[in-house]
Amino acid sequence: MIGFTLAEVLITLTIIGIVAAITLPSLLVNVNDKAWNAQRKALYARMSQAIGEMDSVSGYGLNIDDENETARNASEAFIIEGLSKVYRVQNICNVNNMQACGIPSSVITMDGESRDFPKHFFDIYSDNREGIHFYNPDAAAFETVNGESIAVFYNPGCISENPYAGNYIGWFVCANMVYDLNGLKGPNEVGKDVGFMTVFYNSNSVVAAPIPASSDLDGGAEFPINSNDSGTLDAASACVKQDEDTRLPDKYELMSLYVNKVFIGNLDELGYWSGSASTVNGKTMSWVIDERDGEIQTTEQSGNLSVRCIKR
Repeated sequence: MIGFTLAEVLITLTIIGIVAAITLPSLLVNVNDKAWNAQRKALYARMSQAIGEMDSVSGYGLNIDDENETARNASEAFIIEGLSKVYRVQNICNVNNMQACGIPSSVITMDGESRDFPKHFFDIYSDNREGIHFYNPDAAAFETVNGESIAVFYNPGCISENPYAGNYIGWFVCANMVYDLNGLKGPNEVGKDVGFMTVFYNSNSVVAAPIPASSDLDGGAEFPINSNDSGTLDAASACVKQDEDTRLPDKYELMSLYVNKVFIGNLDELGYWSGSASTVNGKTMSWVIDERDGEIQTTEQSGNLSVRCIKR
């Protein structure tokens, strides 16, 4: 009769245990990432539809005392008086009890830093440019029937056309939403269960929800990647070379990345390429952001700017 000794069985089980201990965490990470990506895409689709069905995305809670102040409940008013009419919202929370809506007290940014969860619009994005229609209300939060927790940072004075020179992003941000797909459960990490969506323009609104790619890519590159002198084509190639699931952000995704740069980190002042282009005087021009002042503009498709890739 042929069999195995106890020692042989124990050795085999030990080897199986070691292999499982090595491979199981990565398998669980992959499963979580796929689940989060699916949930994220579904949330984006629902929110885009809801924003499109709203009569207006500006003006809620507007109670101006002077040019730079507004009612502190503007974000709540946007949720209660506007969004909840077209989107299934439950358990609305003000800035002082957002954790009751599943908003974590702190998040881990893309560069691995832990930071307190923002409570005001200027905690995320600040632009004090003269004449800019930009306000700093407190945040508010709500939960969805699908289990997501969403904090809203609302700007009731957003516009769609700039009467002044320069297309500075602060003019066009109507609402910035920072979501946690599973509430307080964790890991509360940007790019995993935590992400953001930005609503631009008070008419014909656009919703952007980029997923920043991490620095831990197959190509080993750290962000931002420099596009050298080959311009936007080299920028797009730089993303694809790092990972098959990364690409260059479009114009609105790049704007959203800029608005939420406190969650990303490691942004330089060279400016950033997008994958969007426009024809200006018969010439194809690429949309870029000047990191120094947040101006979105077109430029020739060559030059030395930086690249921040996003996931597909």
